[in-house]
Amino acid sequence: MTLKNDLVLRAAKGEHVERTPVWLMRQAGRVLPEYRAVRAKMGGFKQLVETPEFACEVTIQPVDILGVDAAIIFSDILVIPEAMGLPYQMVEAKGPWFEKTIKSADDISKLKIAQPEDLQYVMNAIQLTKRELNGRVPLIGFAGAPWTIFSYMTEGSGSKTFSKAKKFLYTQPEQAHHLLQKITDSTINYLKGQIAAGADMLQLFDSWAGVLSPAQYDEFALKYISQICDAITEVPFTVFAKDAHFARKKMGALSCDTIGLDWTMDIAESRTFIGNDKTLQGNMDPCLLYADMETIKKETQKMLRQFGAHRHIANLGHGLYPDIEVDKVKCFVDTIKEFRF
Repeated sequence: MTLKNDLVLRAAKGEHVERTPVWLMRQAGRVLPEYRAVRAKMGGFKQLVETPEFACEVTIQPVDILGVDAAIIFSDILVIPEAMGLPYQMVEAKGPWFEKTIKSADDISKLKIAQPEDLQYVMNAIQLTKRELNGRVPLIGFAGAPWTIFSYMTEGSGSKTFSKAKKFLYTQPEQAHHLLQKITDSTINYLKGQIAAGADMLQLFDSWAGVLSPAQYDEFALKYISQICDAITEVPFTVFAKDAHFARKKMGALSCDTIGLDWTMDIAESRTFIGNDKTLQGNMDPCLLYADMETIKKETQKMLRQFGAHRHIANLGHGLYPDIEVDKVKCFVDTIKEFRF
C-alpha cells in the first residue's frame, strides 16, 4: 500500500523531507478522553492490549485527534515475558506486577523462546490497524530492549533502583546472559512477526538503561540490542535508551536508522557523539506541555532549530503524562508541522 504521508520513514532513512515529522511516545493513552472511554468499556489496560479491535481504535485516535505523522500500535513491552511463560498483571495506579519472578537457572530453563504466533493478538491488531489507516500514515511497532525486560522479569515490578535485577547480574552473570539471550531471540521473532503483519517501522525501548554502569550496559544491554539491530533489516529501526548518556557514541555504531534522545541529552553533543549517519528522534521535555501556548511554541521552535532540517524526527524525550491537556499536545504537534527552515 502506498503511504499518503511517509515523512517519518523518509526522515529515518536520511532522505529529504518537506518538514520535520512528528509523533509522540504514549500518544495513544490517557491524555485523550476518547482513549479513557474505550478503556472504561474494556475494564482494564491488559484487556485493551489483548483485544485487537479496541487496540486498533486507540492506536488510530491520535492520528485523527492530534494529527501526528505516524501511529504506534497500542501494546505493552511486557507481552514478551508473558509469551515466554512469565505472566504479568497491570495493577491500576501501581503499574506492572509479576506474581512469579526469575531467580535461578531452573526458572530460566522453564521459559520458552517466544514465536510470533504466541502474540497473535498483537499481529491481528497490526493487520487491522494497517487496514483501517488505509495508507494515511505509517504504523510503528515496538518491543522492550532485553535489559529492560530482564529487569521486570527478575524484579517483579517497577523500581527506582532495580536492585534485585542488578544483584542477579553480579551474583549470577552466566545465567543473566542466558536469560538475556532468550529474551533477545524472543524479541527478534516478535519484531519479525510485526513486520510480516504490516509494521512500517520499529522502535526498541530501553526504559531502564540509566540504572546500569557504562561497563554493565556494554555487557548486559548493548550487545543484545546490537543483535536485534543486526537482525532487523526490512524496515527503519529506532533505538531509544532513556538516561543512557554514556552509551551515545557506541549507539552511533549500531546498525539502526534512528537513535532516540531523552530531554536531558544535549542535542549538539548527541549529534557529535552519534555522528551524521543516524537520524535523531526527540527530545522535548514532556513537562513543557504544562506551560502556556506561547512558551510551548517558542521552546518547540527552538528545539527544531537546534536539530536542524536534516535527519530529525520530532518527539518528546519520554512519554506523554496523563494529566497534560490535549490542546497543549496539539499546540506542540501543530507548531512542528507549521515550522519551516
